[in-house]
Amino acid sequence: METPAPGVEPTQRRTRVRLGDRLVADSSRAQLLIQYGGHGLPTYYLPLEDVLPGARADEAAGQRGERTWTVQAGGRRAPGAARAHPDPTGVFAPLAGHVTFSWQQLEWYEEDERVLVHARDPYKRVDTLRSSRRVQVFAGGRLVAGSIRPLLLFETSLPTRYYLPFQDVRTDLLEASGTVTACPYKGQARYWSLRAGEVFVRDAAWSYPAPVPENPKIRDLICFFNERVDLVVDGVRQERPLTAWSVTP
Repeated sequence: METPAPGVEPTQRRTRVRLGDRLVADSSRAQLLIQYGGHGLPTYYLPLEDVLPGARADEAAGQRGERTWTVQAGGRRAPGAARAHPDPTGVFAPLAGHVTFSWQQLEWYEEDERVLVHARDPYKRVDTLRSSRRVQVFAGGRLVAGSIRPLLLFETSLPTRYYLPFQDVRTDLLEASGTVTACPYKGQARYWSLRAGEVFVRDAAWSYPAPVPENPKIRDLICFFNERVDLVVDGVRQERPLTAWSVTP
């Protein structure tokens, strides 16, 4: 699927950025940059006037020639954590006089709720539907899971994901993994590796113990990577999709 071209649009959401427990920016007139692939991920750009005085220091040039700053507040510093857009012209013209911040080094909030990883794309949907399809998961020819009560998760531009009750899974074949990831649309996930006979699949499945309020139905269900196991739905073996998760870490 071709990566869509970047775009910029204003947002009515109040956007705030914190370094630790200190506010460094607060805006109700941010610009949302929607971008993917080599361009990066969706993020907000806030007017420079909405950044608190003294929060930016040590101006420098970034890898693409853009202006960057260290963010400082409450005795803490985040080097290079603020940056301007490298070319605020054309479609990016609304970003002139604006700045964005690192999502790894600082905390972002939409209104009073924290947002993880990147800004939410208003054109991306995540729908969950209860189903009675028969879903089976195999690894090395061994049945790992079988359920007739899956929850199907449909996410824009991604393969359908099949979330299963733990009671329908051979949990004795799972090994807890130290991997933890976060998603702005679902929350924080924990992972399990799978050992079925001589077959070992690292980080084969994940679960959301405490999903974001918008997706409560996936709580405490487990989902296997379509890319890393053999999935059979209503007796039909599914092709393994080719995605960024096709290669195990």
